[in-house]
Amino acid sequence: MSDQITLQTKLSYGLGALGKDFACAPIYIFLMFYFTDVAGLSAAFVGTIFLAARIIDAITDPMMGVVVDNTRTKFGKFRPWIVIGTLLNAIVLVGLFSTHMFEGTALYIYAAAAYILWGLTYTIMDIPYWSMIPALSSSRQEREKLVVWPRLFASLAWFITGTYGLHIVGKLGNGDQGEGFFNVAMLIAVLFVMSAFLIARNVKEKAAPADAKPAEKFSFKDVLVIIGQNDQLKALIGTVLSFQIANLLVGGFAIYYFSYALGNADLFPVYMMVAGIAEVAGVFLFPRIATLMPRKYLWLMASGFPVLSCVILLVMGVIAPGNALLIGAAGAAIKFGVGIANALQTVMLADVVDYGEYKTGRRSESVIFSVQTMLVKFAGAAGGFIVGVGLSVVGYVPNVEQSDSTIMGLQFMMVGLPAILMTVSGLVYRRYYHLHDGFDKAAAERSENGQGTPVKA
Repeated sequence: MSDQITLQTKLSYGLGALGKDFACAPIYIFLMFYFTDVAGLSAAFVGTIFLAARIIDAITDPMMGVVVDNTRTKFGKFRPWIVIGTLLNAIVLVGLFSTHMFEGTALYIYAAAAYILWGLTYTIMDIPYWSMIPALSSSRQEREKLVVWPRLFASLAWFITGTYGLHIVGKLGNGDQGEGFFNVAMLIAVLFVMSAFLIARNVKEKAAPADAKPAEKFSFKDVLVIIGQNDQLKALIGTVLSFQIANLLVGGFAIYYFSYALGNADLFPVYMMVAGIAEVAGVFLFPRIATLMPRKYLWLMASGFPVLSCVILLVMGVIAPGNALLIGAAGAAIKFGVGIANALQTVMLADVVDYGEYKTGRRSESVIFSVQTMLVKFAGAAGGFIVGVGLSVVGYVPNVEQSDSTIMGLQFMMVGLPAILMTVSGLVYRRYYHLHDGFDKAAAERSENGQGTPVKA
């Protein structure tokens, strides 16, 4: 396998992430708000369907990984599913933001079905997209350089969506948020499909050597072996899941926090704008930081910045409620850490693929990378479930002034709970994850003989 990845491949792969994340960012940032305040669904119901959909994903995501790893076409095993999944998910995205057109029982049934279908179709596209990384280069350094491109473009999509999303919705809907969300979904669907065809044209996996033996077929039972025997994958799951639940909890809850706890919805785009810039900076600086700092400290730094963000919001609430400077600093702190974590976790997964091949004798990029898709969606669902149930528990009522006890509950869910989860992520990483400098077979063999840990020297 050639180690070098061309600039055209990097740029096309990155633009693919731009379209992909334009399609998913509104789901994680605005869907709870859209369902409760635009479509009129109860917050507890929305949180419940978010969680139920992820239970389904726990089965379907690894199954999709098996399907991709078993795919054999002249276009490779990744690109066909990226195109198919994008076309299907673009259609479902438009349908999802049509929920406000229904009423009564039909509204609840349609919302649940559309959201579950969105998760299933997004899986078809997202798993092969990220699974391509180990197949594009065998060099860890090239992978680290490549990862910056999709993460930068993805951060840009989240920045634009979070900062200008509601403004664009208002403009395209002429003041009608339901129509605005629908028109935004239509626009995003077109961009999404264009990005998928760009990937299909320009991003190609490296062909296996002519004398290589045919790739082994996978069954769903193999998933249990692949995951069960890979201790570093399980460590990564615990680390990333805690981190992403906290991150997406903040992302889904921020609009309620600024609108009701601080009483100024205009602070939300300020927070998201500074946060988006900081996330792009975190991704962009990741390769440089990775060369300056020992790898084992990177995730601890990534999870430490969000904890700092929560501390800043706590101090702001006490000494200067609604202070835009402190709010911007809090947004910058959390998303700078998120930017580093997003780039780092993709590199870590590629290392886990190499490690898993040594442990099981089977190379399974798509099965292992399906875990990343499942984790992001489950984290979003868990965050949505916590927000939905939490809003009901603290007595939240849409579009009215909230009570003091409700405001206190909103503040805890925005500040206290994310800080706890970020701390848990750092502790799990420090205790259980060991592939800090990539995977090395000789080091792994020494570890199994009691002579060291399975990392590069």
